[in-house]
Amino acid sequence: MPPVRIVEVSVDRLPDVEHLTRALHEHHRTVDPGIPGIPPRDVDAWWAIRRDRYESWLTEPDTFVLLAEEEGTEHPIGYALVTFHDTDDSHTTGTRFAELQSLVVEPDRRGTGVGTELLHEVYRQVRRCGVEEMVIGVLATNEPAKRFYEREGFRLWVILTLGKVPDPDARA
Repeated sequence: MPPVRIVEVSVDRLPDVEHLTRALHEHHRTVDPGIPGIPPRDVDAWWAIRRDRYESWLTEPDTFVLLAEEEGTEHPIGYALVTFHDTDDSHTTGTRFAELQSLVVEPDRRGTGVGTELLHEVYRQVRRCGVEEMVIGVLATNEPAKRFYEREGFRLWVILTLGKVPDPDARA
C-alpha cells in the first residue's frame, strides 16, 4: 500500500468525503442492532443530514476534519472529524473535552493502519487545543470498532438506548 499523509482541511473539502461517509453508512447497516420500528435511513438522506451537521460543526471553535490521503494524491481514503464540548458534568475533565464524531476508512483499507494513523493525529490535534479527554460514540453492535478504541485505552462509558415511545394508555 502507498504511504498515507494526514492533512487538516476546511469545509470546502466535505464533498471529497461523501464516498467515505456512504461507505460508513453501508458498514453501519451491516452492524445495525435492528431496532423495531426505527430502520436505518437510506444513504442519500443520511449523507444530507451528516453533511449539514459537518458544515455546522465546522463553524464551531477548534472543530477540525482530517483527511488521510495516499501520498502524492488528493484522494481521501479516510477521515476523522472532531468537535469540542464544555466540561462534562459527571466526570472530572478539563474545561473542555473532545468528541470524535466520525472516523472512517475505505473498506479495502481497513486493517492497514490508516485508522490508527488518523486517530493518532486526532490525539495530537486535540492535545494542541489543550484538551486531554475525548468521547467516542460507537454503535453498540459494532464489535470491530469497539475493540479498536479499547486497544487505544477507551472504555465503554454511557450506553444510550433507542426505541419507539410506548403509549402507556393503549390497551393490549
